[in-house]
Amino acid sequence: MTDDDAKRPSNRESAAAADGPSRGLRPFKLALAGIGLLFLAGSPFWSPLLMRRMSFFRVRRVEIIGAHYIAPSDILARIRVDTTASVWDPTAPIAARVFNQPGVKSVDVHRKLPGTLIVEITEHAPVALVSGAGGMKVYDARGVALPVDPASVPVDAPVLMARDTTVLRLLGAMQQQMPSLYARVNTVRREGRDQLILQLKSAPVRAMQDVTLERLAEVEPVEADLSRKQLRVAEIDLRFRDQVIARLQ
Repeated sequence: MTDDDAKRPSNRESAAAADGPSRGLRPFKLALAGIGLLFLAGSPFWSPLLMRRMSFFRVRRVEIIGAHYIAPSDILARIRVDTTASVWDPTAPIAARVFNQPGVKSVDVHRKLPGTLIVEITEHAPVALVSGAGGMKVYDARGVALPVDPASVPVDAPVLMARDTTVLRLLGAMQQQMPSLYARVNTVRREGRDQLILQLKSAPVRAMQDVTLERLAEVEPVEADLSRKQLRVAEIDLRFRDQVIARLQ
């Protein structure tokens, strides 16, 4: 071996010397990239304007949450976004368009990076099916007809022979605060000018049209007592103050 050979590094040493700096830079570059993204995301005023131009944040997916009675395709048609849109585009116009969909009570649009928009809606709940010339229509507690076809979408709700805002408000309150009793109501009809007949699965309940939820809450304890005594009830009458009259079969 000559003196020059002794001074010349081996191939392995040369490769290590060549690769060393580039390998050392890779974690540094990744760290810089991560810091850059964090810096952009943490700058609320101008960073969305920059990121809206990046293809990395184009909308690739839309998730719709909370649509039980409204067809997701109807919601999607109102969203009106495609793959040219960015998730950093303003969401308020999207929310406004979806909110105008009949049956939508509230809507929230938020982002899931890098390319997903999540549209979360709350619907006006159906409280009754109302019989009419064109068939059954679905109504909410406000007395508003909902864009729901009960022939296509199952709706488990009491049946009314006509639209009655007093009864619809009562059923809406029962649905919210007395769901177990509401679920047992098959039909509601008026008798005379100021009486209601709520047909439960077990027996009819007769009450005044201004009956309160507190008064209706007395039905189930009476039913439980009659069941323990193995008595069959023909009607429960709530019309008289401080009394619950059970007429037996």
